[in-house]
Amino acid sequence: MSSINHSYFRYFTVIFFCLCLNLTGNAQQYGSDELFTMARNAAFEEDDYPKAINLAKQALEQSPDYTGIRIFLGRVYTWSDKVDSARVAFERVLKDNPGHEDGSFAYGSLEYWNDNSKKALNIINNGLEKHPESENLLLLKAKVLRDLKEYKLAQDANSKLLKINPKNTEARSLSQRLTTLSAKNQIGATYDFVYFDEQFDDPWHLASIDYSRQTKIGSVVARVNYANRFNTNAFQFEVDAYPSISETFYAYVNAGISDNAGIFPEYRAGFSLYANLPWALEAEAGFRLLGFDDETWIYTASVGKYYKSFWFNLRTFLTPSNNSVSQSFSFMTRYYLGGADDFLSIRIGTGLSPDNQTNNILYNNGNQYRLKSNNISLGFRKTLWATNVVFIETGLENQEYRQGETGNQLTIGVGYLKRF
Repeated sequence: MSSINHSYFRYFTVIFFCLCLNLTGNAQQYGSDELFTMARNAAFEEDDYPKAINLAKQALEQSPDYTGIRIFLGRVYTWSDKVDSARVAFERVLKDNPGHEDGSFAYGSLEYWNDNSKKALNIINNGLEKHPESENLLLLKAKVLRDLKEYKLAQDANSKLLKINPKNTEARSLSQRLTTLSAKNQIGATYDFVYFDEQFDDPWHLASIDYSRQTKIGSVVARVNYANRFNTNAFQFEVDAYPSISETFYAYVNAGISDNAGIFPEYRAGFSLYANLPWALEAEAGFRLLGFDDETWIYTASVGKYYKSFWFNLRTFLTPSNNSVSQSFSFMTRYYLGGADDFLSIRIGTGLSPDNQTNNILYNNGNQYRLKSNNISLGFRKTLWATNVVFIETGLENQEYRQGETGNQLTIGVGYLKRF
């Protein structure tokens, strides 16, 4: 009897041992690389973050020094709003690999997104000590410094990135905004000469001087415009403001008056709301009001897109009347040669623009704004010695000034800006 029991004991022992081997084999059939691949698939393809975390942990049990997996685990914790767990993962990476580029970027992004911009800046700077030309770290640094309202330093970081890679679309999009924010003061002057071959006997002369100041609410600009049209002189006084609402939204507000309603609108006003959207897109919607003998309301919308060294913008102006809506369109492209103030530009369009001082007076001529008009302009803008900007623009417009009668309008303009 004892021999039979002994045989059963040996039999079950063998079966148990085989089962243990089988379970162990199943548990170890995937290596850390395979588990990492499965974890990425769970996160990106299945949107199953708990599964991705579990697989990443299994991979780290096999390969605790696998930096890429630990950074990935920290990122999944970040996306799952498990901030403390993400910090533990990232701090382990940077302890083992001080200044690690991807680890610094991931950890800096976490703190930036959680309103800890000072801590984020310290992490990013440590990463840049090891990787001074990291595009990801430089771009994140510019964003963090903008959040800290250190606009000049943010512009410096962004400009360094654009020197490394002028085709970095996101840096190009950020550059224009930082240029405006980084200068506390700016003065400017412009002059335009307008020649007509048919419509008017005498050329027009327009000039302006302005002063802008960066304030807590955003940039504020005071401007004096001068015009000589029809051998008559006049002045216009304007104030522009660009209040910052959030990182996504900012606005444009304009008001102006003139001492001669025949040369400038007697009064004008404008408002636009801008939205900085993903994929380096910017959208705008607003209105303009020109006050002559009658008020003219013009509504506008535009969309802009940065792509590598280019900026594209499509805009429309809509002017309702009793029986119809007058439409004008323009398409503009800039090719950046360097920073935000170094570019070539071309604009083509139809109709009038209330923002164009050289011809918005034509809105005063009854139904004039409904007549046909086509225009093209070329421009060049250049920064000199860091704080000086010069620009020149020339444009040609074929304007139907009376039904069936057209004439050409040639405009040459120059300008200068000084930031300090």
